[in-house]
Amino acid sequence: MTSPIKPASWTYAEEFVAEDEVLAAARARAEEVGVSPIGNGGGAALRFLASILEARAVVEIGTGTGVSGLWLLRGMRPDGVLTTVDIETEHQRLAKQTFAEGGIAPQRARTISGAALEVLPRLTDGHYDLVFCDGDKREYDAYLREALRLLRPGGIVAFDNALWHDRVADPAQRDEETTAIRALGREITETESLVPVLLPVGDGLLVAKKEWTPESD
Repeated sequence: MTSPIKPASWTYAEEFVAEDEVLAAARARAEEVGVSPIGNGGGAALRFLASILEARAVVEIGTGTGVSGLWLLRGMRPDGVLTTVDIETEHQRLAKQTFAEGGIAPQRARTISGAALEVLPRLTDGHYDLVFCDGDKREYDAYLREALRLLRPGGIVAFDNALWHDRVADPAQRDEETTAIRALGREITETESLVPVLLPVGDGLLVAKKEWTPESD
């Protein structure tokens, strides 16, 4: 068992890939409207995942002000399209501003306003390389079911806040959000068609690859 990482090392790792002025401005806008975007380390991880997948099509649940979306778009193929869903149209307006400031062509970001569980069923089965979930924690299990339908074999699903402010690891914490995230972790580890890993970046990034199965041939 290795020793717990020291705060200085954790900070060094989180800031290893630096955010630029565009992301810093998007993060400032998020604070103004009361949105908690993915952390710097988690954003860098999303960009990495999109890059190694050479992602053409990505779904994001929870647009916010475009912090995670910009990280994803920067890792995707130049012709890749991000479909991002959020119930708040004002947040999506701010996200479009972020994407424009980041030099992203308008046709590469498709914003859909609405509740995730109403929008996701309308998206195409097996079409997406990556699904990133950062919406209502109580709906994470439902997002997983939708993601498994939407992802191509070999695609990846990722959930932010998988540690939920250190509450998930504490069995005494039994609030609804914590319980839902804890249950999600169990479901993912028990699903044979998924290869999971929990990355201790930011507030935790739970990632799982959808394996090839005979049904997917």
